[in-house]
Amino acid sequence: MDLSASLLASPWILALLVILYRYATRRPQLRDYAPAAAGPLLSVIIPARNEARNIERCVRSILGATYPTIEIIVVDDRSSDGTGDLVERLGGGVRLLHGAELPAGWFGKQWALVQGYRVARGELLLFADADTTHEPELIARAVTVLATERVDLFSVVPRQEMVTFWERLIQPHVFVALGARVGDLRRLNRTRIAWNAIANGQFILVTKRSYEGIGTHEAVKNSVTDDVMLAQTYVTAGRDIFLAHALDDMRTRMYGSLREIVAGWSKNLALGAPLMAPPVRWIRALLPYVMWMPALLWVGPPVAWAVYGWDFAAIATVASLITWIGIYAGERGPVRYALLYPLGAAMVAFIMIRSAWRGSSKVEWRGRTYRGSGSHQK
Repeated sequence: MDLSASLLASPWILALLVILYRYATRRPQLRDYAPAAAGPLLSVIIPARNEARNIERCVRSILGATYPTIEIIVVDDRSSDGTGDLVERLGGGVRLLHGAELPAGWFGKQWALVQGYRVARGELLLFADADTTHEPELIARAVTVLATERVDLFSVVPRQEMVTFWERLIQPHVFVALGARVGDLRRLNRTRIAWNAIANGQFILVTKRSYEGIGTHEAVKNSVTDDVMLAQTYVTAGRDIFLAHALDDMRTRMYGSLREIVAGWSKNLALGAPLMAPPVRWIRALLPYVMWMPALLWVGPPVAWAVYGWDFAAIATVASLITWIGIYAGERGPVRYALLYPLGAAMVAFIMIRSAWRGSSKVEWRGRTYRGSGSHQK
């Protein structure tokens, strides 16, 4: 192999170094904050629509929290799978709220969260998804972050549970793509650039006062990417946000099958990605149609090596494989799946193209169909 082959493969070598460095230096870490031993009442609000698979595990994990003053409110958003019955069987310490009919102009999750907020008694509000599992000190550490960093919104990046073949194949690729945009969390914390702000809707801790000050989830009622929009609304209002890595304290299993993965990310990617781009109309309009192209950097070299035997493609393929071994190790997934990284990249490219093609005219989720960005369920 000559020097020219190494030079041609240098982008993949550089990607290897940058990605592995980022995994090795991920900060801030939630574990760096001591758990709060006391604090104000905290209301955990969990929206649940057809979450029979997840809700009991989620609620039981929160009931085991070390933080001493918690109330749990589960908003059963007209489930048809017995979610509400499961919550009722959990007994004391959990309040079940039967959700009202979805009003025009609202997405279901935001409507459920607002209903929970209206009955919450806590000075602190935690919006938690039903597909999350909390370690005992998660909430207590989060309260410490909110207080010591003196911020108004705190969110975490959890560990992704990956059980099936397709989860293990696709999910790491999606999160690497998202991570390429997000970068170092320290760059986002306390940002004053609204389009640079994000949050993870699986876990958002806020003060009730700040939440009311920005208009509650009603301010983002017609957005499928409510978590990103909420964070950006906070920043626009001059409020501070903060994020931390929490792989040891929280885990989530977003989707359980290939069908759910494709449907879920098709819903989120094309609508969410433009919000994290500069507010220039043509850039935001174009982004959904080109965001799949970086996947070619992973797919191209092994194909070129197999077909043409090019030396640079061999180097790029080996560098890519080492990169994905590091990624799977960092995500605590099965490292052997790194061998399938070209297929994973191709699947994510397909999902991104599908997401762009479907656009914002129709969003289907949890048995509801939304038309347009601020539409009523069908």
